[in-house]
Amino acid sequence: MGNSTKSGYELRTELLGMAIGILESRVQRQVENEFLKPEGTRRAINPYATEDVLIVADKLMDFINKK
Repeated sequence: MGNSTKSGYELRTELLGMAIGILESRVQRQVENEFLKPEGTRRAINPYATEDVLIVADKLMDFINKK
């Protein structure tokens, strides 16, 4: 493994991508769970918002900054 140091911008970009992936997976699981329910009892799943991405990215950054 090489010793590559990422800039703050690169790190934030990666964290945003990870946050989007986490939220997309969560929404997909919720949709799949709704399809397991009988028709007529299913509910709509709300998509994630930009604020949700930022919240998850902040949590990831907090984890990285822990010592």
